[in-house]
Amino acid sequence: METLKKNSLPLIIFIAAIWVVELINWFLGHRLAVWGILPRHISGLIGIPLAPFLHGGIGHAASNSLPLLILGGLTLIGGRTRFWILTVGIILLSGILVWLFARESLHIGASGLVFGYFGALLARAFLDRGIVSIAIACVTMILYGGILWGILPLQSHISFEGHLFGLIAGIAVAWLDQRYQPKTNQAS
Repeated sequence: METLKKNSLPLIIFIAAIWVVELINWFLGHRLAVWGILPRHISGLIGIPLAPFLHGGIGHAASNSLPLLILGGLTLIGGRTRFWILTVGIILLSGILVWLFARESLHIGASGLVFGYFGALLARAFLDRGIVSIAIACVTMILYGGILWGILPLQSHISFEGHLFGLIAGIAVAWLDQRYQPKTNQAS
């Protein structure tokens, strides 16, 4: 139980940081949202690392928190180092893709990271083909398979681009992580 607490601490701190920022943002009338990703504007580059911490309201932060906790927790099963590689990689790559290709609007929220974890967990099952990875991917699909609707441009006020690029980033970062993992020699 102590190992579970120790391993989940980074994720809990990350989610707590989202809520601290949301409360500060709420008191400021959500004026911090201007620090989101604004595509193809130099000032929007600051949003790449900041956007996952900024939300459009308490409901927006709440809707990202539980999936972050569950999918992030499943990601943590691979270890804390892998968790941070995936988290930072997804945030940076999806943010860069949003900045380069998304429509000109402020993009905020941690849903790109949620979609990134989703993509990474599924990609890991395909790449590893291990029983644990496949079981985690099955749980992921059962719990969150419906989020794939979020990559479609169905609502103008939702950054489907953040969702799509988060998914792509999760798959890409999982592939890169798998490709550059040190190989262990096994006896024949």
